[in-house]
Amino acid sequence: MRIEKVISMIVVNQQTDEILLIQQYGRKKNILVAGYLYQGENLKTAVKRELAEETGLTPTAIHFNRSKFYQPSNTLMCNFTVVVDGLEDFKVNNEVDRYAWFSRSKAQEAIWPGSLAEEFLLAYLNEKN
Repeated sequence: MRIEKVISMIVVNQQTDEILLIQQYGRKKNILVAGYLYQGENLKTAVKRELAEETGLTPTAIHFNRSKFYQPSNTLMCNFTVVVDGLEDFKVNNEVDRYAWFSRSKAQEAIWPGSLAEEFLLAYLNEKN
């Protein structure tokens, strides 16, 4: 059985220290920016590509946080923190239905409860506190 590889990212605005959460595919659940790796692509390249595709932004820093195997979809999820500086180029694509920038405490409240995105975000926030 094939294992899918996916990157997800906690996008942090360096100027405001806010975190980007998005909604996709008609679901009213706040999640992290994420996407599949292409064949032959490394993790950091996938992070840069997905960030650019979904938001138009370029990272100033990328840090690996953790990974977790998600059994229901046979997927290895690799989570990163991505820092962006300035939002001049910020423009979501058609994959993103809604988005918002949240303070750390509001992001913790707004993220989809019980999701892997929540698990990654809470681990990140716990390390930062």
